Amino acid sequence: IRPQRKYTITTNSHHRFRKYPNLIAGMKVLQSERVWVSDITYIRVGQRFYYLILITDVYSKKVVGYNFADTMDTDFCVKALNEALAQREYPERELIHHSDRGVQYCSKKYTEVLRQNGIDISMTESGSPYENPLAERMNRTFKDRFDIGRIFPSYFEAQRAIVQSIDYYNQRLPHSSCDMMTPNE
Repeated sequence: IRPQRKYTITTNSHHRFRKYPNLIAGMKVLQSERVWVSDITYIRVGQRFYYLILITDVYSKKVVGYNFADTMDTDFCVKALNEALAQREYPERELIHHSDRGVQYCSKKYTEVLRQNGIDISMTESGSPYENPLAERMNRTFKDRFDIGRIFPSYFEAQRAIVQSIDYYNQRLPHSSCDMMTPNE
């Protein structure tokens, strides 16, 4: 008997768009705004799936951009990316954006926004979650610690919980990897 899968696949890497090499393998990140990682996860609202994209700074662990919607198309991802770009404190720093090889991240529209902002593009090569561990861990943290993995009765309740969770995480949750400072600090 095979155990039932307890997750929904959100990555479609079988597409015609260019896939990029992994630029961050073995890299040690010593400043914020050097590497951002991103991933999409699902949130249950009633009988439907909605999607949450998180873009996280590797050094500070800060969620720098996010979006929550009933579709995970390219515009959904670009909106989170534009939010992250608008909040940059060090736009002169060389930045790498790392993600899986999902169609949204490889799309012309998404990669164009990255290129226009001078951001290098990095992607997992094997499709393994171990090549994007912080992004995967962020999804798990928000689902488990902040209980957004539950089934919400409405979109607005889910959205409120996500906004509150990200706000708390960025402003009030100290990290041992950040010398017990919060991501915003």
